[in-house]
Amino acid sequence: MGSYSRPDNWSFSPLISQSLQVNLTESSYKDNYSRGHLIPNASRNGIKNMQLQTFYVTNSVPQIQDNFNGGIWQKLEAALQGIGEREEIYIVTGVCFNKVGESKTIKYTSAKDDSKRVPVPNYFYKVVLKVNKSGSTVTSASAVGFWFEHKTYSDSYTKYAVSVDQIEQWTGFDFFVNLPDTIEKSAETNTSWTTFSNF
Repeated sequence: MGSYSRPDNWSFSPLISQSLQVNLTESSYKDNYSRGHLIPNASRNGIKNMQLQTFYVTNSVPQIQDNFNGGIWQKLEAALQGIGEREEIYIVTGVCFNKVGESKTIKYTSAKDDSKRVPVPNYFYKVVLKVNKSGSTVTSASAVGFWFEHKTYSDSYTKYAVSVDQIEQWTGFDFFVNLPDTIEKSAETNTSWTTFSNF
């Protein structure tokens, strides 16, 4: 993190064929969805090349702007950046269309400058980890997850803290697999933002 000013433009990822990317370089999505960052600009604005990568169209998903991307989601990002200014943390951000075993309807939108159909996530999540080490050995850890339905909110992100175990059940993913098993098992049961932030 640093203080480079926010770029004005989005660009295509140079590592993927442009034909496979949605054209969001000049305009956002239709249906009033914003170009929601997965890795936020403010988490990478200390190294210019890394910051520019956050403005690849491949780092964008359709996201409700008012009272989500510009509200509860941004406040959670800022809280995590505040911790990241003081100590090392690991963050995984993702979207989900259906929980395991669920069959929600998936809506689609498109970019204003492109006809490609883009699925709109039904859920957004973050899982976050802190570790204590002795040398290179992890001696303890704390983790917490956040799970949001893709809708507008007027309350605090802390109300949506859940365990990493719970998000693993909903997504089918296994996070933080490089932790020693006993430490991973203990860390991934926490549901408290306060416990995590004070670790």
